[in-house]
Amino acid sequence: MVRNMFQPLLKHLSKKEFTIITGARQTGKSTLIKQLNEHCQKTGMPSIFLNLENKDILTHLNESPLNLFSYLPVTEERIIVFVDEVQYLQDPSNFLKLLYDEHADKIKIVATGSSAFYLDDSFKDSLAGRKKIFWLQTCSFDEYLQLRNLPDLLDDVVRIRANANAKSLYMDMLRQEWGAYMLYGGYPAIITDPDNQEKIERLAEIRDSYLKRDILESGVQNETTFYYFFRILAGQSGSLLNANELSVTLRVKNETIMNYMTVLQKCFHITLVRPFFRNLRKELTKMPKVYLLDTGMQNSLLNNFQPIAFRIDKGLIWETLAYKLLYEKHNLDDILFWRTADGNEVDFVMPYLEKPYAVEIKYDKALIKPAKYKKFEETYPDIPLSFKWLQPFEEDFFRF
Repeated sequence: MVRNMFQPLLKHLSKKEFTIITGARQTGKSTLIKQLNEHCQKTGMPSIFLNLENKDILTHLNESPLNLFSYLPVTEERIIVFVDEVQYLQDPSNFLKLLYDEHADKIKIVATGSSAFYLDDSFKDSLAGRKKIFWLQTCSFDEYLQLRNLPDLLDDVVRIRANANAKSLYMDMLRQEWGAYMLYGGYPAIITDPDNQEKIERLAEIRDSYLKRDILESGVQNETTFYYFFRILAGQSGSLLNANELSVTLRVKNETIMNYMTVLQKCFHITLVRPFFRNLRKELTKMPKVYLLDTGMQNSLLNNFQPIAFRIDKGLIWETLAYKLLYEKHNLDDILFWRTADGNEVDFVMPYLEKPYAVEIKYDKALIKPAKYKKFEETYPDIPLSFKWLQPFEEDFFRF
């Protein structure tokens, strides 16, 4: 199975900029660059793959970035150098900067790295104009169907999207698969495991083992408080982020809460959505909403794997996943929310797209009351509002 990001990455191999692949742990970054390397070798494009978990290679490159050339094949062509886990270098930013500035005509580096690399402020400063960042998310539903080896269902979803009048004979099967996707999320290793209990245990391992590595690399001091903080956010995904309230709850300083937020953002576990105002200053200063980026991780933190339809938080889980559907299509900065002091609100507003639009999310279609959104429609007649629901599960769902 090839991820959706494979083709954009393949296209970027010819560019001068170095390629940096980001994303949470266990999303498949290493597998992806191995596939890219295999493609290069099959098509005759000079390439080499270096895994910096190999201590001998790591030590050699730490001595000097120029030691990289001792691993390269002899050729007049530009060589693609795939570097996995680049954050293990003592100074990865300097490593990439020096090689770009002095040898970009000879080599093109495609690197993956964990959150610790991106927490380093020097990364942005020293590599400005020298790199393009690609964010590998957990799998989309289309990728889920591929990993589950369900090509007929995937073909049907593609057909439904392409034809506004299309009807499906597979809606019961699609509903079942979508329910599993909501419950266990989009980590590749979770999707491919056939046993539900194994899925739960694997998610717990990702939650605990890999989150601990994020905590360690990010320099967080109080592991227990950080974990409680993450659990609280899992239960409030889609809610306003009140740092003062959280600091009181956890008995830590406000600055600590903001540091925890930064770590979770840089580790690609959560993101913040700003409020929409025509006044940009208000957008940047008013309280944002927080969303987790994978519902499997969210359910693991909540320790709740009951079927979504029977849960009191089903609306929260659906809104979290609806946000994922939006950020698979748009840049994160393009997605805002709207809320007024007197309680009017719209879940998602995309006002800066070429064709702006807004979406209100409801679990059940019967809960939609169009009159509640009259103020938004009157205030922003140039931003059409639509409604998306999960129940009843119909073909229009796949035209999100």
